[in-house]
Amino acid sequence: MHFGGVAIDALRAAVGVPAAAYALAAIGLNIHYGYTGLLNFGQVAFMTVGAYGAATTVYHGGPLWLGFLVGAGLAVLLGLIMGLPTLRLRADYLAIVTIAMAEILRLVNRSHTIEPLTQGVRGINGFAGAFYRVNPIHSGIYGWGSFSFSSRNLWVISVGWAMVALSCALVFVLVRAPWGRVLRSIREDEDAARSLGKNVFGYKLQSLVLGGVIGAMAGMLIAVDQQSVSPDTYIAVLTFFAYVVLIMGGPARVLGPVLGSVIFWFIIQGSDGLLREAIRVRYVTFIGTTDVGAVRFALVGLLLMLLMIFRPQGILGRREELLVDER
Repeated sequence: MHFGGVAIDALRAAVGVPAAAYALAAIGLNIHYGYTGLLNFGQVAFMTVGAYGAATTVYHGGPLWLGFLVGAGLAVLLGLIMGLPTLRLRADYLAIVTIAMAEILRLVNRSHTIEPLTQGVRGINGFAGAFYRVNPIHSGIYGWGSFSFSSRNLWVISVGWAMVALSCALVFVLVRAPWGRVLRSIREDEDAARSLGKNVFGYKLQSLVLGGVIGAMAGMLIAVDQQSVSPDTYIAVLTFFAYVVLIMGGPARVLGPVLGSVIFWFIIQGSDGLLREAIRVRYVTFIGTTDVGAVRFALVGLLLMLLMIFRPQGILGRREELLVDER
């Protein structure tokens, strides 16, 4: 078996664009769930509006930089729409609203009614040319041996991980400021925070909007990398993958989502390569190559179960951070 090639492919996935995008989505969830105790099951909704905001702006004649601003603005608006009617209530109401909103957006984007705006099921393609035209990396292949990237891929990867670094720096500063300490107090006991005169509803809304904007950045990154947006790209399961990333790395830890995303994609790609190699040399005969996609996610689920049994706080997390008030 070619273990070297499998390991290199896994490393490429661990530092690739999807890993950076999932890290961004999980950083947003970390603000919601890890620091504030909000159960947002619709982070993909923020990813959707971010991606479609950028793509539709360019498709209808606007510049790409304006599309990024539109995507971020739509994320703010979505956070207000979801948060205003629910954040005065308890955690399960927000969970219901967010997962429903994500599915509503997917179905709306597929609908014939707004097809002139979103192009329906066909989606929008080739809208990010301006991003690649400003690529400062000279054309060529960069890396060592099989661990190499084209200048195009390296440009997107560099921008993606720069966004992750900036988001982590922002979270690091905010959670150590008085604002972040209030979020932690709300997570532990919002009634106690309210009794001290804190506007719990306002802080929750700010947290939801900020984490949503970072989630929208993840959607934009995926869209720019793929040069395409379509309704069925942004499905509910992406939110739960982001939760896997967050829980694996450790909630309420600044670098938890980053470590979780790197490990998640290393395992996904590594298990895929190992299974295909084992099937090729007939070490494994009870499954075929068409089953590999499902089996690798089953393996990730098994590893997550073991992690929850032996270290439920995640790799970097602390056990006390799991004590979320859900009354």
